[in-house]
Amino acid sequence: MTNQPNDGYGPYDPYRSYGQQQQPQQQQPQAWPGQEYQGYDDPHAAQQYTQQWQGQTWETQTHQPVSAPVAAEETAYLPPQAPQGHAAPADAEAADGTAPGYGPATIGGNTRVTDAQRARAEGRSPIIEPGTQPAALTALLGLLLAGAAAVGTYALLVPLVILQAVTAAGWFRLNGMWPARQGIALGFAGALAADAALLASGRSPSAILGTLGVWVLLALVLQLRSHADPDERMYGLMATVAASALAIVAGGYLAADADAVTVGAVAVAAAVLARALPLPTPASVVVSLLAAAGAGIAAGSVTDLGASGALLGAGVAVCALIGHRVASYDYPSRFVHFTAGVALPLAAAAPAVYVLGRALA
Repeated sequence: MTNQPNDGYGPYDPYRSYGQQQQPQQQQPQAWPGQEYQGYDDPHAAQQYTQQWQGQTWETQTHQPVSAPVAAEETAYLPPQAPQGHAAPADAEAADGTAPGYGPATIGGNTRVTDAQRARAEGRSPIIEPGTQPAALTALLGLLLAGAAAVGTYALLVPLVILQAVTAAGWFRLNGMWPARQGIALGFAGALAADAALLASGRSPSAILGTLGVWVLLALVLQLRSHADPDERMYGLMATVAASALAIVAGGYLAADADAVTVGAVAVAAAVLARALPLPTPASVVVSLLAAAGAGIAAGSVTDLGASGALLGAGVAVCALIGHRVASYDYPSRFVHFTAGVALPLAAAAPAVYVLGRALA
């Protein structure tokens, strides 16, 4: 360091706080030219003109020392990895809010693989059937249809309207479109219009076809006015038309003969319950058809159909199993099972109830 001349303030210490700086040596202030200097006799009087520093001082000793650099692997965002040949622990799947079955997060992004895609890649079937609880609800709704048909036409409307509403909602949810309130409301409104047309026309099946044609045109017009992408509009159009068609076609129970509705609904209930048994798929299908035929004979014995109820029961069971299979497509959710899984077997069997009932009467 070089020696600097003393300018009255002493040597400068950069690590000393402002409050600890050396006080400057008092010097006699110089008077302006032409003025006479007047000193302060009272030392306290001079202090009132002296600038006082009352702020907080900067203490360099209060700073925390800088810690050593941390290794990159300790701060990186990486989920726990299992070693080769060992399964990952169960806690690793729940860490960082990641769902089980998905890979770790990467900079480029990971494609989310659905359960159905993973099942196909592993050679497993991507189909999950509704199960016993939806089958029990289907059987209950079928028995309500059978009992209401024996009471009268207007009594049949109550379970039929429930079936049509669940059919419209279940189809949209099965296609991954939810809430889709407009499409569900449009399909259900078409079903109600078909029911009203059936009652007004003396239960003529032409009312179903006429309502179906009008509702397809209405759905087309509404989708053309949509501002969505063309692909999305086409997908919405197909879902709306299919939901409306299924809900309207379910009105075939109202157009069919009362005895045919009783036998057919009982047969669907028996077929769906038998299909829910823990059996291999081929054996389960055979058992379902046999159960439906037996239920058809039993129900036909208390109606005018007699032994021909076995044929009616087996025929409607085929349509019901098709609807059951559609509701099992590609790992559907629990909500799909309790809507589409309940309604589609009965809705798909409605045309067979009308056609076979007219043929066998």
